[in-house]
Order: sequence, then C-alpha cells, then structure tokens
Amino acid sequence: MSAGVVFQEALRILNRQQFPEASHRDLLAVLEAALPGPLALLYDAGAEAGLPRHTLLARAAAIYIKYCTVNLCDDLSDGDCTYLSDPLRIGPCAQFLLQNLFFHLLVDMELPKSVLSAVTRDIVVGAGLQDVELRTTQWTAPLYCEVADGIAGRQWAAYLQILWCGTPLAERAAMIGMNLGRAVLGWEDIASHDPRYTTLSEVDKRAVVAWATTAAEALRREHLRCVDAVLRTIEPVLEKTQSASAGFQRECLLP
Repeated sequence: MSAGVVFQEALRILNRQQFPEASHRDLLAVLEAALPGPLALLYDAGAEAGLPRHTLLARAAAIYIKYCTVNLCDDLSDGDCTYLSDPLRIGPCAQFLLQNLFFHLLVDMELPKSVLSAVTRDIVVGAGLQDVELRTTQWTAPLYCEVADGIAGRQWAAYLQILWCGTPLAERAAMIGMNLGRAVLGWEDIASHDPRYTTLSEVDKRAVVAWATTAAEALRREHLRCVDAVLRTIEPVLEKTQSASAGFQRECLLP
C-alpha cells in the first residue's frame, strides 16, 4: 500500500509535464520497469521521520524518479533495456528527460543550499564511479568497495538527505545512507551472483562480505524501524555467506 501511493504520486508528477505523448509512454515504461525498487522503504523512512504526508509523497516520488534514471542507465549499459522499443535511440532521451525532471523537482523543494550542494555532489561522484564500474574487468575487494560507495552508498546518502531534510533524522541521513547502500549492494550482488562479486578471489569475497556486514551492523545500531525491515532481508544472506566462507576456509586448511 505504501509503495503504491508513492508510485501513484510519481505518475501524477509525470502526467503534469508537457511531454509529447510518445515520451509519456516511454517514461511510464521506465517507471514501471524499476518496480518495486525502494518505494516502500522511502515511504516508511519518511513516515518514521515525521514528514507531513504531502511532503513525504513529493520527496519520495522525486527520489523514485531519480532512482529510475539510474536503473535505466544500468539497463542501457548492460543491454537489459527490453521495455523500450528502440533502447539505443530512445533510452538516452528518456534518461535525459527523467534526469532533468528530477532536478526540476529538487529545486522546487526549496531545500537549503548546503543540502542541495551535498546531494548533487554525491550524485556526481556516484556517476563517476559508475563509469569506473563499466570499465572494470578485474575486480578486487578495495575496488569493489570504492565503486559500491559511489553507485550505492552515495546514491542512498543523497536520497536520505533529500527525504529527511528538516526532520530529526537529517543529521544522520548521509551516514545511514552510505551504510544502507553498502549493505544493500553487497546483499544484491551475492543473491544475484553479480560478476562484481562472483569474480572476486575467495579472500576478496570474505573481505567484501565482512565490509557489507559491518555496514549492516552499523545500521542495526540506528534503531530505526524502516532500516530494520530492510535488514531482515539482508542479514540472513550475509550471515549465510560468511558461514559458508568460513567453512570453505577451514576445508582449505585441512591436511
């Protein structure tokens, strides 16, 4: 239910724009392709911070639109954009439209300049690490962590700084966002067998899992219901992977 109301707000925002009809269809496809994404988490995080409903929906919907631009970028890079009729020609234009729509919405929120500066800096740095990811053919644990901090940590730091601005959670937003991105990406890569993780050496896999687990442990200490709900999915996978890795290490040490 909470995810649905944020998605409906994103659709209302899209419908208010004076885009050509064909663009509306393409952008709707992009928004639907990213479902469910972070919709439920954004709603729950905004509610826990005490945001008024109209502010919560406006901020969460804008963040989801930004999330969709990142998802579209990933799909175009990986050749997974099957929801647009001509991805190589239409995809970049759709991303350009959504990216500019997000920044239009961001400006309309009238956030403090310091927040806008921090958010846009995180977005820019994260985009740069996306380029590093695309060019990487040999992964190591240090490189993995650096890229993950950019494409996931800084992304979520930006999202939560937008969402929680002016609330009691504002000062914790950047660090919680960084740790959330680290833990979520580590979990996703393990669960989906992403080459970023699967091509690592066994030693580097253990280092990455330990790094993601440390982030998850830091999140648990925040004592936030919205974060704990995410950890209930993430932590079992990280714990299972750690146990399996420890078992593999013990077998290697046997005579």
